[in-house]
Amino acid sequence: MPKMKTRKAAAKRYKKTGTGKIKRSRMHSNHFIGKSTRSPKRVRNIRKATLVSKADEKKVKVMLPY
Repeated sequence: MPKMKTRKAAAKRYKKTGTGKIKRSRMHSNHFIGKSTRSPKRVRNIRKATLVSKADEKKVKVMLPY
């Protein structure tokens, strides 16, 4: 049986943690960070990573077999 291929787009967006959960970055982090359109608290929270929800975790694990 051939090896399963990793989806490279998913590999660039998600990382596995030591316990097997999936980590992702938050959206809205690329544009207008320095402007006054967002509060400083919101900009700080965008910088932090978060976990993928339980509903989407199975889909992402299929895309990242290894």
